Amino acid sequence: MAATRKLLDKVEPHFTEGGKLQKYYGLYEMVDTFLYTPSDVTQGATHVRDGNDLKRTMTYVVLATLLCVMMAWYNTGYQANLALESMGKASTDGWRDLIMNSLGYNSSNPLSCMVHGMLYFFPIYIVTLAVGGIWEVIFATVRKHEVNEGFLVSSMLFTLIMPPDIPLWQVALGISFGVVIGKEVFGGTGKNFLNPALTGRAFLFFAYPASLSGDAVWVAVDGFTAATPLSLAVTGGVEAINAANITWMQSFFGFIPGSIGETSTLACMVGIAFLLYTRIASYRIIVGVFSGMVLMSLLLNIIGSETNPMFALPWYWHLTLGGFAFGMAYMATDPVSASMTNTGRWFYGGLIGVMVVLIRVVNPAFSEGMMLAILFSNMFAPIIDYFVIQANISRRIKRHV
Repeated sequence: MAATRKLLDKVEPHFTEGGKLQKYYGLYEMVDTFLYTPSDVTQGATHVRDGNDLKRTMTYVVLATLLCVMMAWYNTGYQANLALESMGKASTDGWRDLIMNSLGYNSSNPLSCMVHGMLYFFPIYIVTLAVGGIWEVIFATVRKHEVNEGFLVSSMLFTLIMPPDIPLWQVALGISFGVVIGKEVFGGTGKNFLNPALTGRAFLFFAYPASLSGDAVWVAVDGFTAATPLSLAVTGGVEAINAANITWMQSFFGFIPGSIGETSTLACMVGIAFLLYTRIASYRIIVGVFSGMVLMSLLLNIIGSETNPMFALPWYWHLTLGGFAFGMAYMATDPVSASMTNTGRWFYGGLIGVMVVLIRVVNPAFSEGMMLAILFSNMFAPIIDYFVIQANISRRIKRHV
C-alpha cells in the first residue's frame, strides 16, 4: 500500500488539479492489500476487538468459492463436449475453436473440459467485474469514500449462478441492476437488505426468462437442449431423473447440466466447512436452512399427491438439485442481508429451507426456488431481528419488575 501511494504521489503533480487522484486511493489500496500485507501500522491508542476486518472477510469468501470455480470450469466444458459428441460435431463454429483446435472437444479429456469451460466462465466474469467495478467507482467518487472489497464477492457469486452461454449484454444489465438497485441506492456495502448477486439474477430471470429458464440454456452448445435434473423431477419425480441416467452421486459431485458454478454439492460443502472454520458464516443459518428443507420435504412426503410427483421427492435429492447447496453456502450466509441476532438466524435459516421446498413443490411454474426463498427471507430478516430484540427486552423487564 505504501508503494502504491508513492507511485501515485509521483504521478499526481502531472495533473492540472492537485489532489485529483486522492479519491482513487481506495481502489488501488483494495487491489494492493488483497495481494500483499500492508506495512502500515495504527497510530495512537487502539482497542482491538477482532483480528478480522471487511477485507479479510471478503477474501475468505472468495477463497471458499475456489472449488466451485474449478468445478464450473470442468463441468461447463464437460457438458459442452458431451453435447458436441452426441451431435456428431467436431467444433462449435465460433471463436473458441481457435483455442480448442489443439485440444479437441473430448469429454474424456480433463484438460479439454477445463479449458473449454474457462472459455465460457471468463467472458462472463470479466464483463461482471468490469461493469460492476465501474458502478462501484462511480458511487465511491460521488460519495467520496473508498472502494471496498465487497464487490469481489458479489462479482464471483453472480458469475457462478449464470447459465454458461448467457448473452454478455444481459450479464452487464444484471450486475448493474444488482449493484445499483440491490446495494448502492441503500448506501453501499453493509447497508443493503438484499443480496446483490441474487437481486441481479432475479432481475434477469423476470426480464429475460428465455435466457435463464427452459432446456436450451444449461449446456453451452447452440441447438442442443438438456433438462436439468430438477426440471425432470417436476415432470416425473425421481423416476424421470433415473430414466435420464442421472444418479444421485452425479448430482452430488456436480456432473449435471445447470448454472455454471452451483451444480456441485460437494464443492459447496467444502466451502461451507471453510467458512465455518474461519467463522465467516453462521452455523445457525446453515443448520436452519438444512433443517427447514428436511422437515418440509418430509412433511410433503407424508402428505403425498397423486398428480404432483414433487411431493414424493426425498430431502437428499432437494439437497443436490438446483442451487440449494450453493445458496445455503454463500447466499443465505451473507452477513449483511441475513438476520443479525443469534436467535433470529435460526428462524431466518429455517424460513429459507421451508420456502425453497414450498416453491419447488407447490409452484410447478418455478422449479428452482432457492433464489426467491433467500430474497423473500432477506426482506423478513429485519422483522425477525426486531421481534427477537423485543422478546429479550420483555424478558429483562420481567426479571427486574
